[in-house]
Amino acid sequence: MPNPFRKKSTRAKPPVEGGMPVKTARPKGAKRNKPKKGPRTLMQIVAGALDDLKAADIHVLDVRHLTTVTDTMVVASGRSDRHVRAIAGAVVDQCKRAGHRPLGVEGERSGEWVLVDLTDVVVHVMLPRVREFYNLEKLWDLPVRAEDAGVAS
Repeated sequence: MPNPFRKKSTRAKPPVEGGMPVKTARPKGAKRNKPKKGPRTLMQIVAGALDDLKAADIHVLDVRHLTTVTDTMVVASGRSDRHVRAIAGAVVDQCKRAGHRPLGVEGERSGEWVLVDLTDVVVHVMLPRVREFYNLEKLWDLPVRAEDAGVAS
């Protein structure tokens, strides 16, 4: 009796001739159609992780002119403390798989605000009420001053 719980294959079966499978050969010189994955930047990895877990209201801030600690800050929101922890965990996991080990992760226990320090990119994942209270976008989104840009006034 066949097992009703066994997962059925969705692959097409090869053609059979006289009880023996027939090999279909690819023409010589024909290449396989595999999508090529080139090296991704750290920012692309972070953006992919945030997008995968449906992080809300994502803002990317260039803070090179304000601090030497990091180049970019990413601020995103999660719907609940569990969602915030899951988003931060996905960022850490995908960065580790790509070879970027985080310097530190803070706030995972409470889940209201989790900070992931990836050296060049710092990711803040927060609950909406915490994000509204601290308003990091207003704090860090300052324009470049003329003397910092090297322009004489």
